[in-house]
Amino acid sequence: MHKVIAGDAQQLSAKLLAHRKKLFPPEARKTLRRFSSGEAAKLIGINDGYLRQLSLDSKGPQPETSPTGRRSYSFEDIQALRVFLDEGGKAGRRYLPRRGKGEHLQVISVANFKGGSGKTTTAAHLAQYLALQGYRVLAIDLDPQASLSALHGYQPEFDIGENETLYGAIRYDGARRELKEIIRRTYFPGLDIIPGNIELMEFEHESPKALAEKKQGDALFFARVAQALGTVADDYDVVVLDCPPQLGFLTLSALCAATAVLITVHPQMLDLMSMCQFLIMTSDLLSVVAKAGGNMEYDWMRYLVTRFEPTDGPQTQMVAFMRSIFGERVLTSSMVKSTAISDAGITKQTLYEVSREQFTRATYDRAIEALGAVNGEIEGLIRTAWGR
Repeated sequence: MHKVIAGDAQQLSAKLLAHRKKLFPPEARKTLRRFSSGEAAKLIGINDGYLRQLSLDSKGPQPETSPTGRRSYSFEDIQALRVFLDEGGKAGRRYLPRRGKGEHLQVISVANFKGGSGKTTTAAHLAQYLALQGYRVLAIDLDPQASLSALHGYQPEFDIGENETLYGAIRYDGARRELKEIIRRTYFPGLDIIPGNIELMEFEHESPKALAEKKQGDALFFARVAQALGTVADDYDVVVLDCPPQLGFLTLSALCAATAVLITVHPQMLDLMSMCQFLIMTSDLLSVVAKAGGNMEYDWMRYLVTRFEPTDGPQTQMVAFMRSIFGERVLTSSMVKSTAISDAGITKQTLYEVSREQFTRATYDRAIEALGAVNGEIEGLIRTAWGR
């Protein structure tokens, strides 16, 4: 049977690679689409008319104009426009929202140990949203299944070699590497990634041995992710950690490195029961870690309702039930279930990568509005943590 499984894996892997080459020729790498002038103006935070006037006055990066007169901007253009406006902008107005002196790195762990809660989709869209707003973002894939990596164009078994995941920077032996050597650029300017693959499971296997041996001067498992992030903290504003769907050493390490925690939950009874067990186990384990010196202080912790269908009566009841228990710790905004997100995923894309024309406008607008509300609320929490 193991030969059958191995054969199936090889065939599937080869087909996925061929699929990627067909979608993203000739280098088989993803690229980011261009943005309309309206989209660019909205991202920068200015009026489209003002953006047009800048173009007419030849101020800042110039758009690409189609034969029909439509203007479009690359995301590099948008970033350059932010810099241009910051340099000559009004006092007190900031177009680049990067953290300043005294504002600490925000490390957001997206967690839940039940599959299908929308954890990776949430992490991917949050990281991309923040990059689109002008923040410097690092996304870290801690899931050996590496779905976050695949969404950003990295096929784990082909593109990620030995010692090229976060494990390379947190391992216990002499092969440990600097985190800077592992970070990769993405096709989103301002968004870097540390991809994952099955190698991450080594940390789950090695940590019990390291705990038993207790080598002098070596950081315990729960401090290793935070220690590694400390070496690149000055390069980023926000780190988004996509945790694996299990409560192991990787998840605990991510929770100890975090300044904030986002727990995704699908509003159904079985999912709530599963989350209850997750919270009980997490609380017990973190109390032990806290006694050993782990950091358990968070700027904020929130529950995000995902794949929500507002017309579904039982789901609406579950959300009300959650709000009655957790109060403001449940985000005001919910992520609605949308065919736009699932359809974009077929081509390994997020909703921020596809254009409105690829869907019925109502479907796209409903999904993008929900995403904007959720991620905007999280951005507000980040800014509050910085004292803005």
